[in-house]
Amino acid sequence: MDPFTVSSVMNVISEFFPKDTSIAVANDQNFIYYQPSKKVDLKIRPGDRVNEDTVTYKALTIHEKTSEYIERNGFGVPYYGMSVPILDNGSTRGVVTAILPSKPSIMPSSFLTVKTTDRWIPVPYGEVMYLEAQNRKTSVVSERISGSHKLNLSEIEWFLPNELFIRVHRSYIVNIHFIEEILPDFHSTFLLVMKDSSKIQVSQTYASQFRRALGF
Repeated sequence: MDPFTVSSVMNVISEFFPKDTSIAVANDQNFIYYQPSKKVDLKIRPGDRVNEDTVTYKALTIHEKTSEYIERNGFGVPYYGMSVPILDNGSTRGVVTAILPSKPSIMPSSFLTVKTTDRWIPVPYGEVMYLEAQNRKTSVVSERISGSHKLNLSEIEWFLPNELFIRVHRSYIVNIHFIEEILPDFHSTFLLVMKDSSKIQVSQTYASQFRRALGF
């Protein structure tokens, strides 16, 4: 990965991370980009090796999104890290890691609490059909109800189970089990027909990842 390209991209997408988050990008051996925050600074420098006591190393090793509170480490600063691997043709080429001072206590482990017109309703993850970005909140559509969640789509994405959900667009995350059909669309992308007859486009950015995840 070209450091100039990484720096440019991260400056644009940093708005999708929770506030006061440091951001580190690594290839398969070294850190190549680091943006510290006021809350936690691990003093990472481009070129530093990815050590085994980091959450970044774990994501590189298991090739999956992972999160962990790291108390004892070579940085000398405890932190909560959330790492997402960068995949290329099935191989992990690098990792993007969000670094926070502590584990966010903002989401339960098995459901979303959705606000409807006059009440709040806990909805198990398995019942959520898809989620859509809606200003700074998230629209949640399930089999039973539709409503909103106070967190934005990227904040919620960290906590969704990988075996159920996949991001298909900047504005959409879908539950794989509610996809009725996958239709070809323009520019080598796809159009999803959900079980409630909603139609959701898979954008070019997420098309390759989507094909790998569903194995076609």
